[in-house]
Amino acid sequence: MRWHQQPAGAVLAGLGTSPAGLDPAEAGRRLAAHGPNVLEEAKRRTALGLLAGQFTDFMILVLLGAAVVSGLIGDVEDTVAIVAIVLLNAAVGFVQEYRAERAMEALKALAAPTATVVRDGRTAVVPAAEIVPGDIVLLEAGRVVPADLRLLEAANLRVEEAALTGESVPVDKTIAPLHEETLTIGDRKNMAYKGTVVTYGRGSGIVVATGMATELGRIATLLGEAGEVKTPLQRRLARFGRRLAVAVLAICAIVFAGGLARGEAPLLIFLTAVSLAVAAIPEALPAVVTISLALGARKMAAKKALVRKLPAVETLGSVTYICSDKTGTLTLNRMRVDEWYCDGALTRAPGRGGPWDELLRAMALSNDATADATGGVLGDPTEAALFTAAAEAGVEKAKEEARLPRVAEIPFDADRKCMTTVHHDPAGGFVAFTKGAVEVMLERSTRVLTSSGAVAIERAALLEVSERMAADGLRVLALGARHWPGLPEPLAPEALERELTLLGLVGILDPPREEAREAIATCRSAGIVPVMITGDHPLTARTIAARLDMLPDGAAVLAGQELAALPMDEFERRVETVRVYAAGPRGDRGHDGRRRERRARAPAGRHRRGHGDHRHRRGQGSERDDPPRRQLRHHRARRP
Repeated sequence: MRWHQQPAGAVLAGLGTSPAGLDPAEAGRRLAAHGPNVLEEAKRRTALGLLAGQFTDFMILVLLGAAVVSGLIGDVEDTVAIVAIVLLNAAVGFVQEYRAERAMEALKALAAPTATVVRDGRTAVVPAAEIVPGDIVLLEAGRVVPADLRLLEAANLRVEEAALTGESVPVDKTIAPLHEETLTIGDRKNMAYKGTVVTYGRGSGIVVATGMATELGRIATLLGEAGEVKTPLQRRLARFGRRLAVAVLAICAIVFAGGLARGEAPLLIFLTAVSLAVAAIPEALPAVVTISLALGARKMAAKKALVRKLPAVETLGSVTYICSDKTGTLTLNRMRVDEWYCDGALTRAPGRGGPWDELLRAMALSNDATADATGGVLGDPTEAALFTAAAEAGVEKAKEEARLPRVAEIPFDADRKCMTTVHHDPAGGFVAFTKGAVEVMLERSTRVLTSSGAVAIERAALLEVSERMAADGLRVLALGARHWPGLPEPLAPEALERELTLLGLVGILDPPREEAREAIATCRSAGIVPVMITGDHPLTARTIAARLDMLPDGAAVLAGQELAALPMDEFERRVETVRVYAAGPRGDRGHDGRRRERRARAPAGRHRRGHGDHRHRRGQGSERDDPPRRQLRHHRARRP
């Protein structure tokens, strides 16, 4: 059985540990056995190796051969000129690559995380590299998960797994065993993976894998298996060098044979043939190419792009397709309220007065996000989006909390799919604000607030509005409120989250980068085709691609399941029209997955039904678990 299938007790027993953790001596033995919890890298090149690498190009070898021949025939000036050019070429390339290597080492030194573990019943902070299988790791908001964990405790724990799944919406974690063996990374709710980030709540877990055995380590292994290939310019120069060498040797042979036929002295005609050969070698060509590439690397460095090897600069000029991830690359990886529904109006910008003020107040107050000293927002990305949207509309959380102080709250959990905060009302009594999934909120609401007052709710009409927003790739949340003369007893969800007055709906999206739109337009004008490959849902991917103008007429969106079923010849026929590869609906076909499938199959022109809360719209895992990436790699491997 895989770790996510086993109960917590079985995992503890299998790894020979307990909730009190390992004792330090055992941790030391396991560290010696399993090695440090770090990702292995290819053998680092020494300065001497970097310098030697500058003399491996075929054209450089031809020049060195020409220098030797020039020296043998006594042409010292040509020998010195050729050697000087070769050394200049090597110096420029060496300096560029040496600086790039040192810069990368400096960047790695900045990321030296620590982790909080339980060992021998006591809490300790240790370097993440010293974590071993069987350690008990404590998690809290803002911490990076240091290793692959089977969760033992999850108190409102949410983890952003964009590094593995490409989906920016944090995942709600549980501790119960999951019975399906083939769940993708995004669906293993009782696991937390190395390199992901805790955005909310707290928890603990037992380390089940470290270093290269983690999911992140397996991705690193795939990257390490990729062989180094020559750039187009390097291949052309090598081909040119070989042809030039053959041509020069042929001419030399012809001149030498012709001279002998005329009765010339053999030594004289040999030196004449060799001189012609040396003269035919373009000594300055490699240096001109290297200096041009160095200028390109310098220009890219000014744009904060680090070039490790000079030929990589030239490769950019030979690109015909650019395949890009979505989250954090084409999008901001920062959620934003993109659409609003309140007082009967569906709009891209909020209004003010009446129901709008109540909706904005609920967004600001039913929220645990806070502003930091630099003006940024700390907290769950969804709550940060609500916090920011309310502030931009003129409703600041700090001012509202001063007027309506929070006195109680019921945190979000994945079963209820909503969150409630209770505030003292200066007009008397208390007011409770609730936000959550649309379908859940509609079931708990009896009225909807309009400019004419609270009226009876029309659930079908509101669900239709929610589905229209969801069809645009938005994650839709609903907000409601209820006034209480006194706090109900007990202060429980069953008492507070009922007979609500719905205030409105908000649609949240990870917005595309403005600079990405410009970059895509520039690529298309240069004849380069941009393609999106993402672990996200096809509906979301299509929406982002359309907003970035990545879907010209005739362009297609290919889901992971469809890609997996394509034979090679059909894939090769269709690949030039596909502009988006997306993971597709969740493999578990749960409630959310079934509704997505109904929406995807709905005929054009009809409003498509979908789950209002897209909290579970996750990607399909790392590259090895992500159907688009896995299948593309498979097709490439089969290509002759």
